[in-house]
Amino acid sequence: MAEENVRFGILGCAGIARKVARAILLTPNSSVYAVASRSVDKAKEFASANSLSSEVKAYGSYEQLLDDPCVDAVYMPLPTSLHLQWALMAAHKKKHILLEKPPALAVEDLDTILEACNANGVQFMDGTMWMHHPRTPKMKAFLQSPDLFGELKSVHSVFTFAGAGKFFEEDIRVKPDLDAHGALGDVGWYCIRAILWANDYEMPRSVTAHPGPILNEAGVITACGATFSWQDGRVATFHCSFHIQLSMDLSVHGSKGILRLHDFVIPYEEGSGSYFSSTDAKLVEMDTVWGRPSEHRITTELPQETLMVQEFASL
Repeated sequence: MAEENVRFGILGCAGIARKVARAILLTPNSSVYAVASRSVDKAKEFASANSLSSEVKAYGSYEQLLDDPCVDAVYMPLPTSLHLQWALMAAHKKKHILLEKPPALAVEDLDTILEACNANGVQFMDGTMWMHHPRTPKMKAFLQSPDLFGELKSVHSVFTFAGAGKFFEEDIRVKPDLDAHGALGDVGWYCIRAILWANDYEMPRSVTAHPGPILNEAGVITACGATFSWQDGRVATFHCSFHIQLSMDLSVHGSKGILRLHDFVIPYEEGSGSYFSSTDAKLVEMDTVWGRPSEHRITTELPQETLMVQEFASL
C-alpha cells in the first residue's frame, strides 16, 4: 500500500463503522478520505457525527466511492449478503479491502473474493479486532510453552449479548436476506476463531452441533453451540447467543497449564488487556484450597481496532 498515508473509503454507515472511523483517525499512517451511503445526506451526517474532516468526500452510492481514484482502501461494514458483490467490485477497482466479519456467507464466496484480490494485487483483511491486541501474541506464547502449558487438550469459548428494544424485529443480524447466519455469523465467528487460533488453525476431524438451537420465525439462528473434535483427542466447545447477558469467555486447557480470560473479544479497558494463567495447580491444605491463577496485564497505547487498521495499512 501507500508508504505514508492510506486513504480510506468507508462503504456504508453501520454502527460498527463509527468505531472503525475513529480507529482510522487514530492511526498514524491512515486517513478517512470518503464515506458512501445509499444517500449522500446520510453519508454527510455520518461524517459530521464522527468528527471527520470537512474535506472528507460524501457519496450517495457505493459505486461513486469505488470510482474515486484517490481512495486507496475500503472498509466495508455492509451486511454479509452484500460482501461478495461489493468486495469483488472493490478488488476490480484496485482497492485494498478491510472487510467486516463474517467475510462471506459461504466458503466458496470467500474463495472468489480472495482470488479477485490476488488477481488484482490488492490486500485483504477481515475485521477481527482482538487478533491485533498485543495481549494475543502474549497468550499464544504461553500456549506454546511446553513447560508452562504442555499439550493442548480443550478449548471453550462463549460470546453472548442480550438483544434489547427492537433488536429482534429490526436489526440486520436477524434478517435472512441481510445476515443469514445470525448469531453464528456475528458472535459465533469470534468463538470459532478463538478455537482455531488456539489450535494453530488445524481443522477438526468433526463438528457436532448442539441440540436445541434457537431460531427466529424467519429461520435465522439467534443462539447455538457446537463441539469440535480432533484425531488426537483434543476437543473444543462454543456457545453464542443473542438471548444471554454480555459475556466473552475463553478458556484453554493444557496438560500442565490453563489460560482464561473473560473479555477476549473486547477488553474491559481500552488501554490494557489481561489474561489469567496457572501451571501445575494443585489442591493443598487437605484439599480445601488451591492456588490462584496469575494475572498478566498488557498495556497498549492504541486500541485494538486502531492496531488492526495500522497493520492493514502497513501490508
